[in-house]
Amino acid sequence: MRDQGEDDPHPRFRRRGQGELEAQVLAALQRADGPVTAAWVQERLDGDLAYTTVMTILSRLRAKQAVTRERAGRSFVWQAESDEAGLAALRMRRVLDGQGDRSAVLASFVTGLTSDDERLLRDLLSEAGGD
Repeated sequence: MRDQGEDDPHPRFRRRGQGELEAQVLAALQRADGPVTAAWVQERLDGDLAYTTVMTILSRLRAKQAVTRERAGRSFVWQAESDEAGLAALRMRRVLDGQGDRSAVLASFVTGLTSDDERLLRDLLSEAGGD
């Protein structure tokens, strides 16, 4: 059996990770002019995903507080509350919240930063401390 990587002539069948799907759905919602249906999102993803998959992803994003939904007739309309960076930050906080020793996790994270990222983090912390 062929590996379904970049050389695959049928990229539509490439298996994507959950985070990648969430990012694609969130990006589609951000392009919308307002609240939209799951079917609208599915169409913007070139019909590449089953409707039930889109609904599952929307529900997961809602649980992460990255999207909101409101009733519109018999269905729901969805709207982005966060961008991709915000979604990544939510994931990072969730991982951090699940660890017993926050200090050790943060220390390990910080020691792995490049000097440019470390400088950026210092600047951001300095700006946040000024509020």
